[in-house]
Amino acid sequence: MRIVQANVDRLDDITPLFIKYREFYGQLPKPEASRRFLHDRLVNEQATILLAEDENTGKVLGFCQFIPSFSALTLNPSWVLKGIYVIEEARRHLVAHKLINEAKELAKAAGIKRMTVMTGEENVAAHELYRSLGFSDDAEFTYFALKL
Repeated sequence: MRIVQANVDRLDDITPLFIKYREFYGQLPKPEASRRFLHDRLVNEQATILLAEDENTGKVLGFCQFIPSFSALTLNPSWVLKGIYVIEEARRHLVAHKLINEAKELAKAAGIKRMTVMTGEENVAAHELYRSLGFSDDAEFTYFALKL
């Protein structure tokens, strides 16, 4: 397996997985809007998207997307994981581990000081994954959301 950074030329590879990721969280597929969303993030350099590929076939096994953020408290840049998905037949083969570990290395090289992630309360598999990769529950802050 190899991990590569995606660009707009890879939209056909990313979009179907991104749609499945959205569907996992109860969203409608919206293929055109999903593709446009990814296109805009990549063209405007508003996200880093990594792909896991089978080295023999080139088949995309999964993706993760990080967006830049900044902490007013630490005065440092950070990355927020805003989506990770692994195709069903590639699960339990450390694809997500490899994607996130590659993202950690890229973040360190870019001077990023912190990575954060949010996931569904009931997504126990994701909780275990993140903890196994060094993420910890945030006991200091509670996160809130406001839909506008």
